[in-house]
Amino acid sequence: MLIMSASAGTGHVKAAEALEKTFAADTRVLEVVNNDALQYTNKLFRDFYSKLYASLVKSAPNFLGWWYKTSDEPWRTDAMRHMLDRLNTKPLVKFIRAFNPHITVCTHFMPAGIISHLIATRQLRAHLSIVVTDFDFHAMWLSRAFQRYFVAIEETRAYLEMLGLPPDRITVSGIPIDPDFLRELDRRAECCRFELDPAKPILLLSAGAIGQGPTEFMVERLLNLRHDVQTVVICGRSDELRQRVNQVVNGRTDHFKVLGYTQEMHILMKLSDLFIGKPGGMTSSEAIACGLPMCIVTPIPGQEERNSDHLLEEGIAVKCNDLSTLAFKIDHVLDDPQRLVQMRANALRFAKPKASETVVNTLLDDHLPPLSLKRRERAASSSAAGLA
Repeated sequence: MLIMSASAGTGHVKAAEALEKTFAADTRVLEVVNNDALQYTNKLFRDFYSKLYASLVKSAPNFLGWWYKTSDEPWRTDAMRHMLDRLNTKPLVKFIRAFNPHITVCTHFMPAGIISHLIATRQLRAHLSIVVTDFDFHAMWLSRAFQRYFVAIEETRAYLEMLGLPPDRITVSGIPIDPDFLRELDRRAECCRFELDPAKPILLLSAGAIGQGPTEFMVERLLNLRHDVQTVVICGRSDELRQRVNQVVNGRTDHFKVLGYTQEMHILMKLSDLFIGKPGGMTSSEAIACGLPMCIVTPIPGQEERNSDHLLEEGIAVKCNDLSTLAFKIDHVLDDPQRLVQMRANALRFAKPKASETVVNTLLDDHLPPLSLKRRERAASSSAAGLA
């Protein structure tokens, strides 16, 4: 069993880790290996995928949104992109062929493209399945040879069927999250451990794993809240951000708990009444699995904006378009306790917390032969998308 991700953002890696835990716990699996595909590439290519993306998120998000929309054309840009990938991933190809897996699962489109090429050219005999880590589907996830797609929502399944992919090859699983999110907890005891009052509303403000975004500005705005709340601020791996936030908080430990990177988001999300942060596919899936309503801020144009659309449509989230009004937006939600109750119910209805189990059980029970899309089928996909 081979799981491959890519460390371009944290969501792809976390989905792979969730799958690894679930596969490893299944007695039908003899061996499972989970690797970051970028570790088998040269530094320039690795930086292009990971560091450049993080830099553009910070400095040029509108460019990312433009590129997301421009490149979202089935099969139009894959030939050049896959050729560039193959030129820079020869050690990865060597590893995959030597490991010779029975089943491969990719949580990022780059290794999926490499493995798909190896299968299509008969250099590898394996089943390739692809786990999409956002609610919507982008053309870069399309692969010529594959076993199965796992997607987050029914609408994405409908889109892939419209492109001509066989319905029996598409499974609506949700996005795999860590099995820890399924564990029950003693809320009062955990609140005590984090020095939180379980009788007061708890806000969870996240700057993400790497600690980006205008977090200290949002904390400044939260100082203006009318409601008596407690806010847990997650600063990620950025010690500098944590120091800046602590300066803004200025000793108000009764209202703010400022933390760095944490492995306990599954606990903090279950303790909280409202999440404030970006709607990445993984973060959103974790939050809704905990029944946690969201206040969406600064979504990355492209995939996060599309994630926002789904969360807003389902009544799970509100969106703050201008951070200057963040306190007003949150006060407005807290003014209506019944609305929060309904948002929590909507989240739990929409959630698929056992996504990793669905992926594992589906693949281990799967008897379909591998599928390879012919040229005419790929052309039909472009025509169906209105691009031919």
